[in-house]
Amino acid sequence: MAGKRRIDVRLATQVLLLQLAVVALTLGIAFALLAVVYHSRLINEYGNRCQDIARVLATAPFVRADVAGYEGQVPPADQLSQGTLQRLANQVRLATGVLFVVITNDRGIRLTHPNVAELGKPVSTDPSGVLAGRAEIVQQTGTMGPSIRAKVPILAADSSRTIGEVSVGMSTSTVYGILRNEQRLGALTAGPALLAGAVLCVLLARRWRKQTLDLQPTEMTELVRTQEAVLHGIGEGVLATDTDGNTTFVNDEACRLLEIDSATGHPVDRIGLTPRVLEVLRSCDPTPTLANVGDRILVVSARPVSREGRELGSVLVVRDRTDVESLTRQLDAVQLMSTVLRAQRHEYANRLHLLNGLLHSGHAQEAATYLEELLGAGPLGSALPGINTIRDSYLQALLAAKAAGVREAGVTLRIGENTWVPGRLALPVEVTTVLGNLLDNAIEAARTGRSPVKVVEVELLQIETTLHITVADSGNGVADDLVDRIFLEGTSTKPASDLPGGRGIGLTLSRQISRTLGGGIWLSSPSTPESELCGAEFIARLPGVMAD
Repeated sequence: MAGKRRIDVRLATQVLLLQLAVVALTLGIAFALLAVVYHSRLINEYGNRCQDIARVLATAPFVRADVAGYEGQVPPADQLSQGTLQRLANQVRLATGVLFVVITNDRGIRLTHPNVAELGKPVSTDPSGVLAGRAEIVQQTGTMGPSIRAKVPILAADSSRTIGEVSVGMSTSTVYGILRNEQRLGALTAGPALLAGAVLCVLLARRWRKQTLDLQPTEMTELVRTQEAVLHGIGEGVLATDTDGNTTFVNDEACRLLEIDSATGHPVDRIGLTPRVLEVLRSCDPTPTLANVGDRILVVSARPVSREGRELGSVLVVRDRTDVESLTRQLDAVQLMSTVLRAQRHEYANRLHLLNGLLHSGHAQEAATYLEELLGAGPLGSALPGINTIRDSYLQALLAAKAAGVREAGVTLRIGENTWVPGRLALPVEVTTVLGNLLDNAIEAARTGRSPVKVVEVELLQIETTLHITVADSGNGVADDLVDRIFLEGTSTKPASDLPGGRGIGLTLSRQISRTLGGGIWLSSPSTPESELCGAEFIARLPGVMAD
């Protein structure tokens, strides 16, 4: 509305005012309850006091005797005013501080009263209950005004017959005056209590302000909405923890990629994170690191979170790289094959020039012989002996490309004599990924090994739909301290590099693929020093990957 400004009260101030209101309301309710309880207690106390006085008078022998003398009569007021009962009643009233002491006969006629004009008259309240022999404590209004009064029957000396009553009353104004004095004393006590509560509320408001980072309610509402809209809508997984290592936020993508529940408030080491992911989160390593979770290859990184110099916790970012990793393996094979084809094109160009020269120079017989040699030993055969035992084009291309690619590095790739693959691949991506990883590791080991012989041998054997792979090299083998953890992600014998995500994922991925297929990968021999292939030997079994 025009002309009006919205007053934005700070959250800390709102909390302070609310707490003060709660403290004041609590003290008020407690004060009121105490007043009610104290009022009831005063009524009972003064009622019992009046009753005790009345009982003493009602049981006094001379009171019984005097009252018995007026039984059934209506004595004149002047006689009663000078009587012993009136003098006794006045003395008791003055000594005890009560409002009145009234003694009646069996007809309810006043024998004593503070006002002599009321002597000889019936009492103003109903005496039937007391005259029937029942003592009572009541609040009534009579000729002396409202009062708390106790009524006790007077019994005859020789029987239980009621011959009169004694009524002793205390003015209610006196009781209320005592109550007001007590209330004023309570109010004086409540004042410092309220002040102490206010001080505590101020301290609590300051702590609240610190814990909320001095954000206003509108700001916190907007932050929550932004968090829900952004963190749950992005294609990356996000997991946040506090300084104690408890989860504070997990979006849906992080739950899916990390295969965990979305529950928050639990320690990160109890929500099902893999050791590698947990290590990255605890170290707050911002470097993208590859991690294997289930059948996925993830890139994880972590960063500390702070605000105005105050540490708030850490956040883990998760990206899915499964498809990228698979495509990378395929691209490597394509690039290697492209290199082989370029080399073969150059080689065949030279051979065709030679053949053309022989024909133009009239050496037809030599040209025919040379052509027969070319047809008898094709490029793949000459490049990689034994490859004809493998009928699948994917495997031929991969092995030929690997052989051509490592020849310049001085490494020889050879096919074992027990190789026989008559079928074709039904799952070429999975097989080439596993075989490519094993070959890459073996080639690197042979290239950097101490042995002067740089050899990698691969054997492929098809048994029905299962493909058996054996890869051995002439490298230095697997160190004893790596044997038990060679398949764990992050474990690698290769030197460190600036490769995004780090090393040590190839064997983990290969094992995961093989286990998904129902097979596996094993380190059959960490090293064989007495053999030409003195390095490590790996065996893989991949069921259901071959077709007729």
